[in-house]
Amino acid sequence: MANPGNRKDPLPVFCFKVQLNIPNYGNAEAFFKSVSGLKFETEVVPVRAGGVNDTTFQLPGATKWSNIVLKQGFTGSSALLAWRQQWIQGKMTRIESGKIIQLDTALNAKAQWSFFNAWPCKWEIAEFDASKSELAIETIELAHDGITYG
Repeated sequence: MANPGNRKDPLPVFCFKVQLNIPNYGNAEAFFKSVSGLKFETEVVPVRAGGVNDTTFQLPGATKWSNIVLKQGFTGSSALLAWRQQWIQGKMTRIESGKIIQLDTALNAKAQWSFFNAWPCKWEIAEFDASKSELAIETIELAHDGITYG
């Protein structure tokens, strides 16, 4: 019989936090409605070899990183939008590093993903629609130079 003390339950998706190391501001901890884009893929490059007619060799190519997408409720004042506006005006400040930390239900850190040299490539606010009774959600996408786990 398995020892219940060694049981590894899946972590809930609603317990997480984001840490950002922003130049001139230091480390900031933020909570968002959702975080997505923690994914990457390595391109597959098919290569045919001369004289080998029964196969194509599949070699690894470049790794592509998806943008990290952060969503939060819009309050009428947005530091994320202000940061995006600075980029448009040529005052380009990147987030040197950031972490997305997965928590358990007791709010203990269980896993983390770090990203580097992030910058705001897209900002948007939810559609305004008088027939809905939803919250206004703002979304910012961060392009970055890679993700590491641990």
